Amino acid sequence: MAKPIVLCPNPYRDCGLELTKKARDILLVNGYKVAICPVFGAHDASVIPGDVELTAWSAVADRAALFIIIGGDGTILHTARYLNHTEIPMLGVNLGTKGFMASLEPEDLELILDAAAGNYSSSLRMMIDVELIRNGEVIYKDVGLNDAVIHGMGDCIKLTAWCDDERIMSYSGDGIIVSTPTGSTGYSMSAGGPIVEPEAKNFIISPICAHYIGSRSFVLSPYHTIAVKAEKLHDRRAYVSVDGTDGFELANEDIVVVRNSARIANLIYLGERSFYDSTFDKLQYRVD
Repeated sequence: MAKPIVLCPNPYRDCGLELTKKARDILLVNGYKVAICPVFGAHDASVIPGDVELTAWSAVADRAALFIIIGGDGTILHTARYLNHTEIPMLGVNLGTKGFMASLEPEDLELILDAAAGNYSSSLRMMIDVELIRNGEVIYKDVGLNDAVIHGMGDCIKLTAWCDDERIMSYSGDGIIVSTPTGSTGYSMSAGGPIVEPEAKNFIISPICAHYIGSRSFVLSPYHTIAVKAEKLHDRRAYVSVDGTDGFELANEDIVVVRNSARIANLIYLGERSFYDSTFDKLQYRVD
């Protein structure tokens, strides 16, 4: 039995699932089996048209030929996290603002046939394993594609970061970002971190609004263990968030540990535009 191509829309961006339905029809006419699994809002009747048949994620997560994600970078991140147990290829169709992770724009939708036929290049992306240690015990685990962020909840907090057993930095500020190369064009870039080509394997560690003039971003190899301790919180509140998900609140002396994951995300791209051309174009200032 042929494996389905799974369309994963964000119905809050693809209003009425119009682009999803167009993609479905393109694939069906060309003989492909198609399933539709919304990334968000599957049970929200106000955004899911009654004429669209949905498939449960559990039915396709391990047996799809290709996932086509229709939405912004956040939609792609959410899908990659859900599918972090598999290396099935994922193709992004951008309905977001920048869309650094997407290969196609809506006007290029016909090119999904090239992806369906296997005419694409894979961009294998580093992922991170994140643990929260409290009183010597792991109380929270997660896997991310973009970053792990430790941030105060409206308060300045003190943080110390280590690479293995060597201290990297210690300061008070708003927080710290431990990013992958994929995440280097997200929050990390906004905090002054460098842009790193997405297929690289590095940790990018960037302080957020540090009260220390010497604070700078560090780019480290993936073979290290990164640890960040939240110190002297007392009545201040802070949290750790992986890939922008709801944060897990920290207690004083909690340690967030980040390692290179054995899992990878298989994002695919089409066409001849390089990462550098695409990034240059997306970062241009425009007044619409």
